[in-house]
Amino acid sequence: MNWISNYVRPKINSIFSRREVPDNLWTKCTECGTMLFHRELKAAQNTCPSCEHHMHIAPRARFETLFDGGIFTEIAVDEPQLDPLGFKDQKRYPDRLRDARKKTREADAMLVAEGEIGRTKIIAAAQDFAFMGGSMGMYVGNAIIAAAEAAVTRKCPLVLFSAAGGARMQEGILSLMQMPRTTVAVQMLKEAGLPYIVVLTHPTTGGVTASYAMLGDIQIAEPNALIAFAGTRVIEQTIREKLPEGFQRAEYLLDHGMLDRVTHRLKLKEELVSIIRMLMRDTPPVMGDLPKPDDAPSPEPEAASEQA
Repeated sequence: MNWISNYVRPKINSIFSRREVPDNLWTKCTECGTMLFHRELKAAQNTCPSCEHHMHIAPRARFETLFDGGIFTEIAVDEPQLDPLGFKDQKRYPDRLRDARKKTREADAMLVAEGEIGRTKIIAAAQDFAFMGGSMGMYVGNAIIAAAEAAVTRKCPLVLFSAAGGARMQEGILSLMQMPRTTVAVQMLKEAGLPYIVVLTHPTTGGVTASYAMLGDIQIAEPNALIAFAGTRVIEQTIREKLPEGFQRAEYLLDHGMLDRVTHRLKLKEELVSIIRMLMRDTPPVMGDLPKPDDAPSPEPEAASEQA
């Protein structure tokens, strides 16, 4: 028995061997290729510090940075009938739903919550493009209705973050019916005199753009977000012309009057607070998180010392 090879060398290797490094510590920016450390990326809300490219961010992670202290309460959404058409392509629809729920750990493509931003109560709804392309199905329609009803009940604004590839083909006409349903939900807010603010993120397309995503009192978009109904290639083939550079991007739509603002994700909360308080006819936001000091009377001057 060679005790050096069989005992000493393995013992030394176990002491000085490198520890295993998790694979998810670094993320490559899809725009500029910069390698970003996971803590740095999280602190920047999934935006690249080098090129300011806005990457995908899940609704729950967005809400943790949007609401004061990261505190929010989820609003229940009615579960629709599962697979009403018995749809099957390469996979059965229930199997696709199960895979998407396992991947995102969410019930469907939209999360609804309530909380405060800048000490102002709001209802927020956010779509997750990672859940079947953020497609609009019956659950998404129910979520927007639940958000609108909660906003009317609590008499507070609704802020919606859109990110979708359009209607969900596995639900057919039932998916398309969510366009008028969500339009009615938005009308409920308007009749109640409550603000409805839409933040369009990359990408927002199809029937979502043709309904609730473009009905806001204020339309804000993240930089370079794709916002469209039909794709660029489809339009070019239809009109037989080459479209302008940057067509259907947020900055192009802002220049042509379809948006009110294009705002960096890191500055979005501050801007939303200002807009919401303005629309609610509230006092301007106070910078910082310290309470306003009480108007206490000034202390009386000390009595003069007695003269000898």
